[in-house]
Amino acid sequence: MIDFEFTPIMKMAKEFTHNYARDVMRPIARKYDEEEHVEPTEFIQKTHEMFRSLGFSFSTANASGDKEEKSEHKEKHERPKMEMNLLGAIAIEEIAWGCPGLTLRIPGPGLGGAAIMAAGTPEQKKRFMKILNGPKPSYGAMALTEPGFGSDASAVATTAVKDGDYYIINGTKIFVTGGDMADLYVVWATLGKDLGRAGIKAFVIEKGTPGLKMARLEHKLGIRASDTAEVVLEDCRVHKDNLLGGEKKEEKGFKGAMQTFDATRPMVAAMAIGIARSAYDYVYEDFVVKNGLEINYGKPLHKRGYIETVLEDMEAKISAARLLTWKAAWMLDHSLPNLKEASMAKAKAGTVVDEITQKAIELYGPEGYSRRHLLEKWMRDAKVYDVFEGTGQIQRLVVARAILDYTRKELK
Repeated sequence: MIDFEFTPIMKMAKEFTHNYARDVMRPIARKYDEEEHVEPTEFIQKTHEMFRSLGFSFSTANASGDKEEKSEHKEKHERPKMEMNLLGAIAIEEIAWGCPGLTLRIPGPGLGGAAIMAAGTPEQKKRFMKILNGPKPSYGAMALTEPGFGSDASAVATTAVKDGDYYIINGTKIFVTGGDMADLYVVWATLGKDLGRAGIKAFVIEKGTPGLKMARLEHKLGIRASDTAEVVLEDCRVHKDNLLGGEKKEEKGFKGAMQTFDATRPMVAAMAIGIARSAYDYVYEDFVVKNGLEINYGKPLHKRGYIETVLEDMEAKISAARLLTWKAAWMLDHSLPNLKEASMAKAKAGTVVDEITQKAIELYGPEGYSRRHLLEKWMRDAKVYDVFEGTGQIQRLVVARAILDYTRKELK
């Protein structure tokens, strides 16, 4: 049975992260939205030191976890001692409530670390996670998208040519989240187009490797506190030990690396829910609390006011998206396949955050469109959550395949 009753640790994490988001992140959210590409150095260092001292990480690096412990709990139908993915979803919602752009600036394994944990060998996990969880602020980036494709990862054109114990990698990667501050990148490349999806591999490339360079930073609509980079690889020599999963035939390759998103999509959904809650809380405080009103959930629909009806609708949508997200994270913690559920959560949260932030601005009229409120920022931030890590259309396609038991070839 699914159990979403908060453990003492979950309650503590929720309260702590909310307070941190309110007291530290929200006051500087506007500053780093307007000063795009200015690194929030003090925030990064402070956040790194604080969460490191608490032994807390905003990574999905626990997605693989201890298989023996998980299988034991699965057989006994017991709740694991520490549901790290569910805990992460709860905490990340609160942090994103403060500012989603700054959330993406928090040091940690990031998408790159999630890929390493999903598809890396034990030696690779130990070696690279030591870098990402080290004493200085570190970050792991995922370099997948290219100028020629977005959500279709099988269309990778970046090449990796074997040269003795090395691979020579050439290509261009765009929209790399945290590409400017990454200490290592997980770069996807193909060993040959004739090999199809089987030829697509992921390589871990450390910052400073000759041939790896950041070409430019994007100017974006939202999440402007987080830098998004274009990364170019020109005859970049990478040792075979950095091929994620190794060179053995049984290595996970493309399929293994894709499992990364089963772990990260619930976290992205949780961020979207945090933004939606920001808008909801703002409207509720302004229209209900300040005016001494009360929402009566038992009142017949025809007797409710417009604001009351809108807020009830917002709350229902947020709750639906949150439950989908928690279920996807919970399944991961219990070693259950969650491909469909992760995509459902991502698709629902991406739609909900768009609807709620836009409706909040509508309630304020022209004033909501101004910069006197953070509402317009949240609306701009919201849009990317229906775009990155697989668009809403792609998520619905994944869900449809899972429900109908269709292959990728049968349903495109």
